[in-house]
Amino acid sequence: MPLPSEPLRKLGFLTIGLFDRADPRPGHEATLALFELGERLGFDSAWVRHRHLQYGISSPVAVLAAASQRTRRIELGTAVTPMGWENPLRLAEDLATVDVLSGGRLNPGVSAGLPMHWDGVKDALYPHAAGAEDFGHGRVRRLLDFVRGEAASDFVGTEGIEEFSDRVQPHAQGLAARMWYGAGSLGSARWAGENGMNLLTSSVVKAEQGEDFAEVQRSHIRAFREVHPEGGRARVSQGLVVIPTDSATPAQRARYEEYARSRLPRTTAPQGPARLLFAPDLVGSSAEIAERLHAHAGFREVDEVAFALPFTFGHDDHVQILTDIATRLGPALGWKPAG
Repeated sequence: MPLPSEPLRKLGFLTIGLFDRADPRPGHEATLALFELGERLGFDSAWVRHRHLQYGISSPVAVLAAASQRTRRIELGTAVTPMGWENPLRLAEDLATVDVLSGGRLNPGVSAGLPMHWDGVKDALYPHAAGAEDFGHGRVRRLLDFVRGEAASDFVGTEGIEEFSDRVQPHAQGLAARMWYGAGSLGSARWAGENGMNLLTSSVVKAEQGEDFAEVQRSHIRAFREVHPEGGRARVSQGLVVIPTDSATPAQRARYEEYARSRLPRTTAPQGPARLLFAPDLVGSSAEIAERLHAHAGFREVDEVAFALPFTFGHDDHVQILTDIATRLGPALGWKPAG
């Protein structure tokens, strides 16, 4: 497993893509501008969160299709798409299309489970089938099968002047190897490994084996790799919130520190019935953050990250944070920008 002295291989970032409800275009354009900036700074990947019935990106696949035409190299991901809102067959078609448009750069991340506020949205989502839908891992498995080229129909051939395939088209060669699962529990991490997916682990985990966030996260990563066909080579990406302040103004620095301070109480003990553990936000100079990451049991298991941008910050804040991550924190972790 990677040690603190070993270099970080891949550096990415994650954004929620907030927008003004009365004028949504500027927010979407700002997200695309961050992707363009990330490519110029040498980031390896850029990811968007999925937010339904909120003022954040509700259709990441559409946004990533646009991003694919404004960038040429940076990998584009979702972290994560909740499968309870999706039809696996239709999503497989959309993902394959965007992957083809991007030249094989799409990294779809998904998760299982009931949609948020299920009682309030079930009649709109599934007016006649809410009780019959599978919201467990089986739904993700269906998506994987379609992406991998399993049959989606029992009809193939020509009908009139139209030709039909029994498999999702276009078929995006290599996309299946770039499918990620967002896991916060030991069982989900193992399932992802058993099904040959990559693992996204974020700043939230379930307190199942203890109450030390870093140790719990490490246990998930190791359990994932124990059952993955590629073993220790299986890909894992960590998604903590890091806020370097090297080039921040005094006003920005004070705001960042207050943001982290306001969120610190939730990190001291498991939260809610699900006993969720939250990682503290890392704020400080790049040298200070690098030191804390090298001491983090979860970070010591990975060689790629997708650091999360605080979604309440403004565009100028995000530009400063990304610039510091790429030019100062990344190199402090041994990372080299992509060409």
